[in-house]
Amino acid sequence: MTVELRHLRAFLAITHEGTITRAASRLHVTQPALSRTVSQLEAHLGVRLIDRSTHHLRLTAAGRAFQPRAAAAVAAVDQALDPARAGAWPLRLGHAWSALGEHTPPLLRRWKQDHPQIPLQLLRVDDRTAGLDHGTVDVAVIRGEVNLPAEVETAALLAEPRVAAVAADGPLAGKPRLSLHDLSAELIAVNTVAGTTTLDLWPAEQTPFDTIEVAITDDWIAAITTGQAVGVTTTATAAMYPNPAVVYRPLSDAPAVTVRLAWRLPPSHPSVLDLVALARQIVTAPQTKTGGNG
Repeated sequence: MTVELRHLRAFLAITHEGTITRAASRLHVTQPALSRTVSQLEAHLGVRLIDRSTHHLRLTAAGRAFQPRAAAAVAAVDQALDPARAGAWPLRLGHAWSALGEHTPPLLRRWKQDHPQIPLQLLRVDDRTAGLDHGTVDVAVIRGEVNLPAEVETAALLAEPRVAAVAADGPLAGKPRLSLHDLSAELIAVNTVAGTTTLDLWPAEQTPFDTIEVAITDDWIAAITTGQAVGVTTTATAAMYPNPAVVYRPLSDAPAVTVRLAWRLPPSHPSVLDLVALARQIVTAPQTKTGGNG
C-alpha cells in the first residue's frame, strides 16, 4: 500500500480531536472511513499508533513518536503547495517568546542583506519547541531544558541573565537589583506553556505561596502591569517587551537561561545552517546599547 497525505491527515485529526467522531466531522468523512484509513496507515508501518481499547483514544508509544514526523511531513507539503509561496522558499525561524532579544533586529537585518533571495520569517509559536515538533518552522529558538527528539540538532548561542519583572508603580520597582527572596512574598506569574520559570527556582524555605498561570507572554505582561503579580524572565523579554508600566530589575541569585537553536536532521530548508552560523556571529558581536525599562 502507498501511504498518501490523507492517511497522515486522518491520524493527526484523531490526535488533535481525541475521538473518531470529532475527527471524522473535522475531515468531513464517515467514522468507518476514517477508521479504515488509520488502520491502513498502521498496517503500512507495522505498528499500532492509537489504542482503541478505551472510550477515549490514546496514542501508543509508537504513535507518540510518529506524531511529530507526521505533522512535519504534512506541514512541508502544505508549504510546498502554497500558491502564495510559489516564487520563494522562506526560511522559518520559530520562537515561543522574545525571539533572540536584543540580537533579533541585527539578525533580521543581516539576513536580508546577505540572503536577499531567501525571506526569513520570524514566527511566534506558543509551545515549548516553538513549532519544531509540528513542522511549522525550520529552526527554533529554545530556552532552558526541553525534551527534543533524537533527530534534532542544537547549537548553544548564549546564556541570558534572569531578571525580575515588576509593576512600575510598585514598591519593588524602587530597588536597583532584586533577589528571589524579594519576590517570595509575591504572587508569581508563570507561563505554563513555554516559560522557563517554575517555583522550583526558589529555595524550599523561600517558595512563593502561589502562582498565576498564563499561556502566552501578553497575558504574563498584563498580570504584571496591574500589580497583580510579579514575574521572572530573561533580559530578552526586557528588550522585546518594553512597557512603561513594567520595570525589569537584575535578579542577583537566579541562574542564567541557556538559549539554543534547534533544527531537524536532515534540515527542512537548505539555508538552516547558514542561519545558525549567522546567529552565532550576531550574538558574539558587540551590541549597541539603547535605553529601556530597567
